[in-house]
Amino acid sequence: MDVRYARQVALPGWGAGAQSRLAAARVLVIGAGGLGSTVIPALAGAGVGRITIVDDDRVEPSNLHRQTIHAGAVGEPKAESAARVARELGAHAVALRDRLTSGNALAVFAEHDLVLDGSDNFPTRYLANDAAELTGIPLVWGAVSQYGGQAGITWDGVGYRDLFPVPPPPGSVPSCAVGGVMPTTVAVIGSIMAGEALKLLTGVGQPLLRRVTTYDALTGAFRELPYGRDPEAQPITELVDYDLFCGIAPLGDEIEPAEVAGREDVLLLDVREPWEAELVSLPGSMLMPLGSLDPHLLDATRPVVVYCHHGIRSRQARDVLRAAGVDATSLRGGIDAWAAELDPGMTRY
Repeated sequence: MDVRYARQVALPGWGAGAQSRLAAARVLVIGAGGLGSTVIPALAGAGVGRITIVDDDRVEPSNLHRQTIHAGAVGEPKAESAARVARELGAHAVALRDRLTSGNALAVFAEHDLVLDGSDNFPTRYLANDAAELTGIPLVWGAVSQYGGQAGITWDGVGYRDLFPVPPPPGSVPSCAVGGVMPTTVAVIGSIMAGEALKLLTGVGQPLLRRVTTYDALTGAFRELPYGRDPEAQPITELVDYDLFCGIAPLGDEIEPAEVAGREDVLLLDVREPWEAELVSLPGSMLMPLGSLDPHLLDATRPVVVYCHHGIRSRQARDVLRAAGVDATSLRGGIDAWAAELDPGMTRY
């Protein structure tokens, strides 16, 4: 036995058998962001034999306060950075620099014994839940928003949809970029997720089945909520278009950054929060956060190009403005795409 695992093997009920099960395990981690930064080193350090990390994003400076696994890796693919750390801790780690989709999820899940979902968006959470139900593979999921978080398991007939049968309206739950996130909250929820994974893989303890744990960093309080199968839930028979299911508008009908650059006939409307505009903004743009959007305050004689961080809020604003009769379109990919394609020296967050 490798001496590095001695303190685990000494645990009551653990022993060499549990450690051998970890060594043989194949685990998929969705997302190498905040939750993944806690989950991945915890699993690798505990002796999980094979870890696959799927993430198509790159490390940005604003990630590092909570995504500590990527220290010194700004600009690198998150999957590669996280896999490197996992290898240093003894795991065989594979990086998938791709996005989990309805087209690849079932095949990817089928190659693993357990999945952990640390994604930061509702389409991926529902996709992961449905893929787990269709394949019968246990899924440990976690979610964090601002000062709070929650964790649970999809397996054995109950899952994420039984708690949340209907996704929230787009934009109603602020992203980390908009609402902020306390880094220690991410670490707490990630640790719970990793602990549940270790219990499922070894058979030690009682997994968080039919229960969800919630944590409030502002009070330090935990709550446990029991739940069961939703009797009105429709059976999962296939994977669907999860952007459509979550009410996210198609990416079409947008304008490219290169089509906007240098134009003086359009009004650039920034619908981000003031603190985001202080970090970086497009020259000559008008700031009007999405929550206070008022079409009547705009110059009706000029077409409006709406932008935000990644293009999600700007599509919502575009639809609101068009409903009010404003000639508006959304900047594809937001200010982040502008920086990547037109101005590499621009601050990215």
